[in-house]
Amino acid sequence: MKHFRQLLAAAAAAVSMTLAIPAHAETVLTVHYPMPGFFKDVMDTISKKFMEENPEIKITFANPSATYEEGIQTIMRQAGTAEMPDITFIGLNRLRMVNERDIPVDLGPFVEKDGNMTEQGFSENILKLAQVSGKQVGLAFATSNPIMYYNADLVRKAGGDPENPPKTWDEVIALGGKIKALGDGVEGIDFRWQGDDWMFSALLFGADGHMLNEDETKVAFNGPEGRKAIELLDRMVKEGGLPVLTKQAGEQAFVAGKVGFAFQTTGALRNTIKNVGGKFDLRTAHIPLIDPVNGKLPTGGNAVVILTRDTEKQEAAWKFAKFAAGPYGASVVVPGTGYVPNNELAAKSPEYLANFYKEHPLFRAGLEQMPRMIPWYAFPGTNGVKVTQTIVENLSRVVEQSATPEEALDDAAVEVESLLPRS
Repeated sequence: MKHFRQLLAAAAAAVSMTLAIPAHAETVLTVHYPMPGFFKDVMDTISKKFMEENPEIKITFANPSATYEEGIQTIMRQAGTAEMPDITFIGLNRLRMVNERDIPVDLGPFVEKDGNMTEQGFSENILKLAQVSGKQVGLAFATSNPIMYYNADLVRKAGGDPENPPKTWDEVIALGGKIKALGDGVEGIDFRWQGDDWMFSALLFGADGHMLNEDETKVAFNGPEGRKAIELLDRMVKEGGLPVLTKQAGEQAFVAGKVGFAFQTTGALRNTIKNVGGKFDLRTAHIPLIDPVNGKLPTGGNAVVILTRDTEKQEAAWKFAKFAAGPYGASVVVPGTGYVPNNELAAKSPEYLANFYKEHPLFRAGLEQMPRMIPWYAFPGTNGVKVTQTIVENLSRVVEQSATPEEALDDAAVEVESLLPRS
């Protein structure tokens, strides 16, 4: 009995000691992101490392969205409800839309309080990628530009030189036509026009064109530059061997060795390398520009955005946002996807990516095109998703050859203008 009382006393003392030590409350952050095919492994790696370094913060993930467009619509529906995540990753062209509805937290005060963002690799230019009207809506997480992927084996078979890939669209279309003529189900070109207006922007901006006029009241993409852009898409179909395929089918055909040239984001590079394996000699190069002197390229990708209004969670969310968009995050994103580094410290430091590009030449095309990058245009007002759908639907008419380039462009211009905010 005496032994039992001693055990009871010891247990009581242990409980008393446990109660005397203040419990450390764990901050739990719910994070939402799009495109798990690109970002699941990246997010898992970054969050694991972050939690190791910040054990007081736990990262949990909401169900990811398949695309940027689905992601933004999810956030718009959940805004202000209990379902809304604490942090999300939003396509750079949709930051304006969420900001107009006052959904994101202004990160300006956090940047100011931090005081040494430049030393952490966040230059003024990098910060501007996720600003809207001067407000710091987020931090650029993954940035990309469109590049040319090509099957060097098919280029050789068609009489081209893989060491000197096409530098103009005329050369691409001519060689694409020759590759299609090889037969055996081979196509010349896959141009990723589906889903959003990004690749149309690549043609339009590459011709030194603009989506809207300077005061954003009228459509400008139906001017001479836009006509050159959509006529080029029409030529890809008629002369270059661009078939009518879904985005997924086009990607599958390319990695199976059945397409000569593929034009899409550098962000797809890691998956493309993995899926091609040893099936053929995969190469990458710069995407041609309609105007090689003045042409620009749209900046694709997304930014990490803080949504929670809880002050304590905001401090934890800021730590995670900086970590994800910082040098460590960039050192995971670039090799894990193909996106270009959005952090200067990551790009320059041997600790992160300085040696990576020397050892991985397929990744250089996107890096070398960075000086051409300008913001992915964000349409004003609440109809941004409808505007994008309108442009894509009219591009599909050209690819399917159910409308002339002029008809499709003029129809798109009329429809988009009707969706712009009334002044």
